Amino acid sequence: MLNCFVPGTQGLDRLDPPPADIPEQCVWVDLLEPTLAEERAVERLLKIDVPSREEMREIETSNRLYEENGTLYMTATVVTKIDTDRPESAAITFILSHNRLITNRYVDPLPFRRFVAYSERHPGAATSAPGVLAGLLESVIERTADVLERVGAGLDDLSAGVFAAPAAKGAPRARDLRGVMERIGRDGDLTSKARESLVTLGRQLTFIQQSSTVQIPKEQLARFRSMSRDVLALSDHASFLANKSSFMLQATLGLINIEQNNIIKIFSVAAAVFLPPTLIASIYGMNFHFMPELDWHYGYWLALGFILISALLPYYFFRRRGWL
Repeated sequence: MLNCFVPGTQGLDRLDPPPADIPEQCVWVDLLEPTLAEERAVERLLKIDVPSREEMREIETSNRLYEENGTLYMTATVVTKIDTDRPESAAITFILSHNRLITNRYVDPLPFRRFVAYSERHPGAATSAPGVLAGLLESVIERTADVLERVGAGLDDLSAGVFAAPAAKGAPRARDLRGVMERIGRDGDLTSKARESLVTLGRQLTFIQQSSTVQIPKEQLARFRSMSRDVLALSDHASFLANKSSFMLQATLGLINIEQNNIIKIFSVAAAVFLPPTLIASIYGMNFHFMPELDWHYGYWLALGFILISALLPYYFFRRRGWL
């Protein structure tokens, strides 16, 4: 889909369907899951080279950030499908020339829709290509900050639940902790995707500020510098959350091991308690011809007494040692 946005009195106006010849006043050309014909049309009309989907997936910095014929080519990673159980990372390419911004993407993240809505409330925020780029990046960074805030709140709730005393003795705590591990794993995966996005955004912002190919107004440069500081702070916070996730995971594994060891300890104590009675019963179960106790009137009750005492003594010993 090819969309052209032009500044209007009420924010960005989308030309749909886009004209055959992109007008000069169009500050933002958005390619959303473009067809090959749409890519070729934009390349022909705007004299640029639109990276393919495979090229956008390259991780080398030289393939993601470069200048060509007076145009900046920048590819950043954005976290999408955050509100689902399977968030994903997707590459989005920003192509900035002197008077126009072209975005090439195969996902429709929420920050892009938020920016269009924001421009309707603040028409002056999207009157130039650098302004549109700054607005889009600000929206992406704000969304990433929301992700980290949600992950942090979730880890705090999990921490309170993991380290709280069990509600009732004998509750299926190990099974609950396995569910906690799954949630920690999901939060850790989301945090790693957010960190990856912040790294690519930080490199892109540095590249914009250091480039002299495209003249960017001072007020937009100030916005880019402010975003660089925000990205740096968010990266530090993401590292903190990653360390916290790792600690929570290790602590949960330790608690699961403790729970499993408690179960094994119960069986071990039970085996130790019943070992002496089993030994006595085995002795009197031997088929020897001469066993004096067999003909004694109180032999049966004496054997039962030995069995009971041999079971109670280990039990009392384990209780005194705090093993039960």
